[in-house]
Amino acid sequence: MTALLKLPVVASSAAFAVVSPASTPQSARVDSGMAALRALGFAPHRSANALARGPLYFAGSPQARLDDLHAAFADPAMRALFATRGGYGSNYLLGGLDLDLIAKNPKPFFAYSDLTALQLHLLDRIGLPAFHGPMLSADFARPDGVHLFSLHAALSGQPYSVAATEGLRPLHPGHARGTLYGGCLSILVALLGTPFAPQTEGKLLFLEDVGAKPYQVDRMLWQLKQAGKLAGVTGIVFGEMFGCVSPGAPPELLEEVILRSLDDFSGPIAIGLRSGHVSRHNVTLTFGVEAELIVAEEAQMHLLEPAVIA
Repeated sequence: MTALLKLPVVASSAAFAVVSPASTPQSARVDSGMAALRALGFAPHRSANALARGPLYFAGSPQARLDDLHAAFADPAMRALFATRGGYGSNYLLGGLDLDLIAKNPKPFFAYSDLTALQLHLLDRIGLPAFHGPMLSADFARPDGVHLFSLHAALSGQPYSVAATEGLRPLHPGHARGTLYGGCLSILVALLGTPFAPQTEGKLLFLEDVGAKPYQVDRMLWQLKQAGKLAGVTGIVFGEMFGCVSPGAPPELLEEVILRSLDDFSGPIAIGLRSGHVSRHNVTLTFGVEAELIVAEEAQMHLLEPAVIA
């Protein structure tokens, strides 16, 4: 992986750019999310196409969405970027990203879901840390949508840990360190076979999704294995996997499927971490930093280095 870019600390009164690189958000939810950011002391600024409707389900054409992203990174007044939502569509932006412009103006970019594609491409190609965390309409618009401690720790450069309080629980014991990396499982799989395939090999891997039935999770893990993307992975942390159930099946089916799918994996495995698609309190994880996973009677993960420095 390209050397990690270290970003300046983001002040509590900083201005943030609000962007929609994929699908159109609901304007009322964006307004609620911006109000929540203001209540935290930040100054959000909506990009030109953040509420664009169309073509189809996209928030503007690929060029319009690229223009918003590039403008947000280039504007020195904007200290971070927050996506409104995921949905679908950021894959159309990958080939048009101005990597030189973004590398010269690096700043935190908060997103997840479909935007895993953008975040991992920027991490792999230019070393921009990926802030897998709350979005405007999906999380800040809800009163219990954001895990504030990890958000502030990530922005201020404080190492932090997650454990049972954040939903994490053990599946397979062990101890591992490595570069934290990952995102939405279905997006990682969709990128396989493209020039933008994720560089998961040798990482401490975080995988999450929403509404995928256990057999679909099984299929995606099988595909990652067959593509060599679990080679050298030191440990695996699954998210809350919100709604990843089969009607009428026992609730433990997903965990049984994961353990069977990964029966030849020797590293530690944990599940339940509320980051990404979650029921509440979306935890910010920073991909690209060194982390440690310890799974015994309980599970805990420590983010050992900051992505921002004073």
